Amino acid sequence: MRAPPPQAPLPSASSHHHDIGECHRQLIESTREFTAIRTAVVHPCSASSLGGALASWKEGLIDPVLVGPRRRIEAVAAELMESLDGAELIDTPHSHASAERAVTLAADGCVDALMKGSLHTDELMGAALTRDAGLRTERQMSHVYALDVPSYPIPLLITDAALHIAPDLIAKRDIVQNAIELAHALDIERPRVAILSAVETVKADIPSTLDAAALCKMSQRGQITGGTLDGPLAIDNAVSHEAARQKGIVSEVAGQADILVAPDLEAANMIAKLLIHLAGAQAAGIVIGARVPIMLTSRADDIAARLASAAIALRLVHHRPDYL
Repeated sequence: MRAPPPQAPLPSASSHHHDIGECHRQLIESTREFTAIRTAVVHPCSASSLGGALASWKEGLIDPVLVGPRRRIEAVAAELMESLDGAELIDTPHSHASAERAVTLAADGCVDALMKGSLHTDELMGAALTRDAGLRTERQMSHVYALDVPSYPIPLLITDAALHIAPDLIAKRDIVQNAIELAHALDIERPRVAILSAVETVKADIPSTLDAAALCKMSQRGQITGGTLDGPLAIDNAVSHEAARQKGIVSEVAGQADILVAPDLEAANMIAKLLIHLAGAQAAGIVIGARVPIMLTSRADDIAARLASAAIALRLVHHRPDYL
């Protein structure tokens, strides 16, 4: 929808700056009233993955069940000069077995969440996505980056950067609904959802603009609930009031999006990684749409990212105790 530009420019979200990690620190503090969630930590055989799990334990976010080769985990703990006293440890021979055992624990209701350790994403998600694994729901699983961007005043959710390579319209509907549910768990009452493309007008030769228009109509008809959608929006219009003003875009979402829905995995991954490495954003990663939340951080992520991911999973579980 277009209209003449307003007389006075709206404030730009990019004009706001806060300290790196401030939003995530506030997120962790917001979980103090909640009890820790029993979490299967899958193959924590590196310093960063085991250190992140133990830090999350100390912060009262998780009650860890370490699933992996006992000797390797104990060796990493010794390297970190950390004690494993009080932590349950399930011995498995290798990463594939770790993933399968952890998924079984989740399917059987023995744990409330999964946390990825030092194995490949494909190994963990391959086990979780198997039809007989027992973690699937009526909604497709999708990945959400929760970014704390110093130049953006609010937490920024970006989806899907890890699971759906080229999602069709039905997958995008689930991706959007999953992200909205996550936003609700973070106390964003009615999240503003920007459906991204390269342009802000519907063009027959750019399929992502057609999907964006369809998703917005699906929201109007109640097929997507709980958020305010607009699209197609180019990314500058989604996060900058000034860019939206210059193009005459009048929208409840433009310039202040809570959720960015990329047209495909490549775009979402590039946006998130650019913000992390060029804008100093701090990342957390979560998979939603399964019977339990899955903390899906990069093997290279630091402890701060793992703490933030654990805090998000904790809020998700307590937001919806039956969890899908």
